[in-house]
Amino acid sequence: MKRFLPAVITSTIIVLLVVAYFYQTMFITIKAGEAGVLYKRFAGGTVTDRVYKEGFHIIFPWNSMAIYNTRVQQQGHSLSVLTQEGLRIELIVSIRYYPERDSVGILHQKIGPDYLEKIVIPEVDHTLRVHAGKTSVSDIYTTKGESLHNIIVQAASEVEKNYIYIQDVVLQQVILPKQVEDAIEAKIEQKQLSEAYQYKLARETQEAERKKIEADGIYNYNTRISQSLNNDVLKWKGIEATRALAESNNAKTVIIGNGGNQLPIIIGGESGQ
Repeated sequence: MKRFLPAVITSTIIVLLVVAYFYQTMFITIKAGEAGVLYKRFAGGTVTDRVYKEGFHIIFPWNSMAIYNTRVQQQGHSLSVLTQEGLRIELIVSIRYYPERDSVGILHQKIGPDYLEKIVIPEVDHTLRVHAGKTSVSDIYTTKGESLHNIIVQAASEVEKNYIYIQDVVLQQVILPKQVEDAIEAKIEQKQLSEAYQYKLARETQEAERKKIEADGIYNYNTRISQSLNNDVLKWKGIEATRALAESNNAKTVIIGNGGNQLPIIIGGESGQ
């Protein structure tokens, strides 16, 4: 038994070295939100009828495992398009997509891991260009929700044929030519000035109406007062004023007899004299 010990130790060491050397290719860990596709070098190539789920897996060192991210992913993209008026503008969009988990084996066999560059972006590009060619620059600039929904539906229907889902296409920015942008800003500025002028005009009209109402009130008041005043009333008011003045503590000089219909003349003096 002892004579076989060196051979056993040597074999064990060799096996351990082989395992250590092929560790990364034999022991596979598929993380959360991922799926694995096995490629058998000597047994038919890509396995399309089985998707390896999350967890730890052991494979032969001559095989390989491709791991796909099956979570929703986001990719920014910019492209230049022509509008209905023939105006060239630049669109910056964000594409949200993910591969179909149960079909990643077929996706890996027919397209490969670079399906984003091969399928998703070209399809979204094509759909946006066709859509922009039928749309005016004002509609694109205002980012109408219905238009974006049509883009998503059309692009998704084409991409789904390749086992990929497009969840959303978000239009982040529209870059217009400088002259068009200046024209839009000038139009908005003129609109704001027009609205400010209309507001000012309405305010002045209201102020004029207020002054007219105030003037009519003063006129009516004076008319009523003038109609109610006569010589007897004026004389009575004069007598009351003369009496009040005569009863005051101020020194004064009273001249009696200023005409038959006139009030006495009172000449005031200094207080306390």
